[in-house]
Amino acid sequence: MFKGSIVALITPMDECGDVDARALARLIDFHVDAGTAAIVSVGTTGESATLDEDEHCEVIARSVELAAGRVPIIAGTGANATAEAIRLTRCARDAGAAAALLVTPYYNKPTQAGLIAHYSAVADAVDMPQILYNVPGRTACDLLPETAAELSRVPNIIGIKDATGDLARVEQLRRLCDDGFALYSGDDASACEFMLRGGDGVISVTSNVAPRLMAQMCAAALAGDREHALACNQRLDGLHHALFVESNPIPVKWAMHVMGLSPKGIRLPLTWLTAHCHEAVRAAMVRAGVL
Repeated sequence: MFKGSIVALITPMDECGDVDARALARLIDFHVDAGTAAIVSVGTTGESATLDEDEHCEVIARSVELAAGRVPIIAGTGANATAEAIRLTRCARDAGAAAALLVTPYYNKPTQAGLIAHYSAVADAVDMPQILYNVPGRTACDLLPETAAELSRVPNIIGIKDATGDLARVEQLRRLCDDGFALYSGDDASACEFMLRGGDGVISVTSNVAPRLMAQMCAAALAGDREHALACNQRLDGLHHALFVESNPIPVKWAMHVMGLSPKGIRLPLTWLTAHCHEAVRAAMVRAGVL
């Protein structure tokens, strides 16, 4: 359904931590102009963990309104309670989002059978395209390829974002899952190779900062042009790493502020980027040609 560079968009906030609607409009225009294939609203990078349900639904609805059909909005609607995930996914459907992205339930550590039951319940309750999201480094829960394969046969579940960085999973998932099941990288550092090995795109933190170059890299990788894809990725490689010198989205929100696209706001318990990390992020931005 979606291919190429998909941005995991920050949620812009003022210094009090309130969502900045004007900055959100600027960011969406920025990505439309840069050729970003789709926008994930209120995912991990969008600080979903610290937005309450009303805010969560409001940001999704506002993003859909601002995009005005120019770029698809994929709504982050995952939760560690199945009932909450259903409510958020219904909000996304009612707002007109093109799809929902649902992280594996975090902290409570469900079994693989629990994951199948959780995702099947959401897919059965809400008739809209849904993408699984596996990021065990944050959730302490790994959705295994065999489990993803079973879920790929559930109506409404159309793909998976895999943020393990394990490139062997591309082949496993492609072999095990139903035809047409979309595979997205959730790890910027390995995303180029992920696509060269048969993936469909990347849901990216780096794309916040360098969307045009990310779009070019993805297009080359999807076309099988390894030389061009790797050349683009070499310029992006510093960002892939520097944007994780502290917990995401701390560095990327600092970078977007430096670029004049977002105010200086983030919600506790996250704090503003530590001063000694500034130079590393700035140098990566220069290398990528965004400063």
